[in-house]
Amino acid sequence: MKKTDAIYREILYNTIEIKRFDLTQSELSKKLSISLSIVNSVVKRLNSIGAVKIQQRSFRIIDVMKILYFWASLRNLEKDIIFKIRIDVSVREIERAMLDLIFTGYTAYKLRFNDIPADYSEVYVYADEEELEEIKKRFSKFKLSINGKENLLVLKKDSLLDLHKKIPLAQIFVDLWNLREWYAKDFIDAFEKKLKEQEKK
Repeated sequence: MKKTDAIYREILYNTIEIKRFDLTQSELSKKLSISLSIVNSVVKRLNSIGAVKIQQRSFRIIDVMKILYFWASLRNLEKDIIFKIRIDVSVREIERAMLDLIFTGYTAYKLRFNDIPADYSEVYVYADEEELEEIKKRFSKFKLSINGKENLLVLKKDSLLDLHKKIPLAQIFVDLWNLREWYAKDFIDAFEKKLKEQEKK
C-alpha cells in the first residue's frame, strides 16, 4: 500500500469507528510517521471534492461515504498480492487454519458483522514476510489443486496496520470494492447499509 492509503484509512478510522470528525494534519503526520507535505496533499484533494472542510487549525470530515468511494477508486489491491494458491479444501477450513492472521474481504466482513450476504469462495489475508512463510508451511500439508481459480490470496501487510487492534472497517470496505468476484457487490451493498445505519446512531 502507498503512504496515502494509510492516511485515508486513518481519517476514516477516526470518523467511522471513533466518531471524531475534526482532525489535524500534524497529528496524522506524527501518528503515521508520514511527512506533513504528503498528509497535506491528501487533505487538499479531499477538500477539492467536498469531502472535508479545511479550517484554521484543523480539518473537518463532512462526507464519509465520499472519502470511502474516493479511496476505493484509488486502491490497487492487485498490486499488493504477494502469494496466491488454490487449496483443495473448503473456505471454512482455510479460515480455521488462518485464525491468528488479519483477514480482509469476505471473511473480514463475516467476522465483523456476523453476516454473510452471499456465498464466497476466496479467503484474503494480510501478512508480512515472516507470516507468509508460516502460511506456506501450514498449507504444505494440504492437497493443492492445479485446476480453477486461487482460493487463498495473501496481501502484503503494511506496518501501520498494526496500529489497530483489528482491521479498520474502511480497509475492509475498500478491499471488497476492489475484488473482482460478482458476489463482492452483494457484500458492498450490505456494507453500505450498515455504514449508513451507523451514521444515524
